[in-house]
Amino acid sequence: MSGGQKQRIAIARAVIRAPRVLLLDEATSALDSESERIVQEALDKAAVGRTTIVVAHRLSTIHNADKIAVIQNGHVAESGSHEELSQDHNGIYTSLLRFAEITTSKEKASFPSIHTSNYTFSSLKSPTTSSSAEQIIETISQDDKEKAKQNAPIPSFSRLLLLNLPEWKQAILGCLSAALVGAVQPCFGHSMGSMISVYFLPNHNEIKTETKIYAFFFLGLAVFSLLINIIQHYNFAAMGEYLTKRIRESMLSKILTFEVEWFDQDDNSTGAICSRLAKDANSVRTLVGDRMALLVQTVSAVTISCTLGLVIALRLAVVMIAAQPIVIACIYGRRMLLKSMSKKSIKAQNESSKLAAEAVSNIRTVTAFSSQALILKMFGQAQEGPRRESNRQSWFAGIGLGTCRIILSTSWTLSFWYGGKLVCDGLISSKALFETFLVLITTGRVIADAGAMTTDLGKGADAVSSVFAVLDRSTRIEPEDPKGFKPDKLSGSVEFCDVHFVYPSRPDVTIFDGLTLSIDEGKSTALVGPSGSGKSTIIALIERFYDPLQGSVMIDGRDLKSYHLRCLRKHIALVSQEPTLFARTIKENIAYGGPENINESEILEAARAANAHDFITQLKDGYNTWCGDRGLQLSGGQKQRIAIARAILKNPSVLLLDEATSALDGQAERAVQEALEHLMVGRTMVVVAHRLSTIKNCDQIVVMDKGKVVEKGTHASLLDKGSLGAYYTFVTLQLRHNTVEDQRS
Repeated sequence: MSGGQKQRIAIARAVIRAPRVLLLDEATSALDSESERIVQEALDKAAVGRTTIVVAHRLSTIHNADKIAVIQNGHVAESGSHEELSQDHNGIYTSLLRFAEITTSKEKASFPSIHTSNYTFSSLKSPTTSSSAEQIIETISQDDKEKAKQNAPIPSFSRLLLLNLPEWKQAILGCLSAALVGAVQPCFGHSMGSMISVYFLPNHNEIKTETKIYAFFFLGLAVFSLLINIIQHYNFAAMGEYLTKRIRESMLSKILTFEVEWFDQDDNSTGAICSRLAKDANSVRTLVGDRMALLVQTVSAVTISCTLGLVIALRLAVVMIAAQPIVIACIYGRRMLLKSMSKKSIKAQNESSKLAAEAVSNIRTVTAFSSQALILKMFGQAQEGPRRESNRQSWFAGIGLGTCRIILSTSWTLSFWYGGKLVCDGLISSKALFETFLVLITTGRVIADAGAMTTDLGKGADAVSSVFAVLDRSTRIEPEDPKGFKPDKLSGSVEFCDVHFVYPSRPDVTIFDGLTLSIDEGKSTALVGPSGSGKSTIIALIERFYDPLQGSVMIDGRDLKSYHLRCLRKHIALVSQEPTLFARTIKENIAYGGPENINESEILEAARAANAHDFITQLKDGYNTWCGDRGLQLSGGQKQRIAIARAILKNPSVLLLDEATSALDGQAERAVQEALEHLMVGRTMVVVAHRLSTIKNCDQIVVMDKGKVVEKGTHASLLDKGSLGAYYTFVTLQLRHNTVEDQRS
């Protein structure tokens, strides 16, 4: 949604709660004049009988307030009603009024006599897609589904081993240790069977001697098992950690190349991506290390146990080995049940993680609306369906586990019965019975332990699919195309040629249906129109966040798709309506994206040009002030000025401003506007704005409505069209808005 649409939804959300206290922090900064007037009337009605606190730069928002507090340097410099403050001719509030009057008078002087306009903008609701657009969308979606089926990643253990190839030494040592660990169980079972037979010896001294021998043997076996287990786990843990690091780096590197469209999908939200990076890589590590250790250990134990059993008591060993496939089948069935349960739990975890991430990232909104209980309720609802399915699966898993235990006990009964029969017939000794029984029973325990790890292995298999789905995906917009054109410098001419576009996340709403627009190089072009008319989408297409369905976007006469994207974006700077700062210092945020060899003097000069130097130096740590997560330690106007300084430092050929001064007060806006106009001489500038002061001096003004260019031309030429013109209507609304404000002032 556009900034204006989001603000109106947020206002509606606040009003519908019928609060006793209403807080408005620049609530109408992103609205055009007509929308602001309508919303302001609604807010005035909503404020009746309620305590309302308004933070705003536009006098039209605050002149009706019962009390106005003027804040300067963190202190209340003046307070009172509009009439009381206006009487102090030397006051700060009066100076703001004079500044607003001067700005308004200059705007009025630059316009001819304007009375009323006959042009009306279309409804803000975008039309549904045309049949041609629907066909294009269906074709693309079908192609994506076919490619997804063809390229569906199959969890491959060998492929995971190749990712761990640099750690081949640790793999060899780990496998040898695992083989020795597997041999410990059969040796222990054989010794235990022999130890039992010692108690049946007739000579007491012989019993003591044999007991000491076996006691020392058990002690040695314990020490050996301890050492060999340490070696095994150390080597496989080292393999796993290197693999985790490699997978996380590869996934993040790959994710950063994906087009913006991929991030618009619900499955690829911030919470889901963070969950993949944190959990899937760790699950893959478990799958590789534990699976390899388990495989080698089990093969070693089974081989040695079966060999010993067949050598000691052939007939009994054959019967016991014949019963093992039934036990293995039960364990395999349990593995499948646990794997299906793991899929359900992963799905529930992703949904709840997304919800939790959104709640935490928007904690200010959640707290302001006291929505903690609602979030917890939604969190519970997100897990309710998977919980019921998990309960149902648990019954099947319980039956499978119980059946497995019954069969294991039955196999023991069969072994004792048949072994006892062989001893009675004199075919084997009681010592051979105990040795064979305990050797093969411990082998069954090894297989049972392997089955007990199927939950982790099931999760690991799903994690492998998730990891390879990211690593194998090819981005639709390749940022590092080796065949792409790498310009040393851009002239800056931009042209939209019969562009058709819809957002992939909203395929039923057409944004552009054959848009054609030219932006001259070295000139400033302003985009105006009601919220949702496609102004910000034009900037997104110039940045190539998306590709049009049909038509092309040209820069310097070349299709945008033919450029090396990263190289192209070095010549383009963007200041968005909602500037994003990183949890770094102010200096680092200004230098972000600029040349590598940037020096401090250039950072200071860019901050001065953006009218940010003064407030930065007043901070305790100056340019080393920590901005906080997403810049939360700074106000909206401070963040926007830092973002503008970041764009200026980049020294771009094309500068894109999407309501870049909406959060600035009048004086700051004028200073920043003068700096931008001075610095952008000879550069292409595309401005999206609602304020006349921002756009009236642009070389070209383009009026947008419902994704189409209604009018374009200079400020004077558009006004000459008279009351039937769209721009004339836009100016009329602005001046009427300012006139009402002056009269009330």
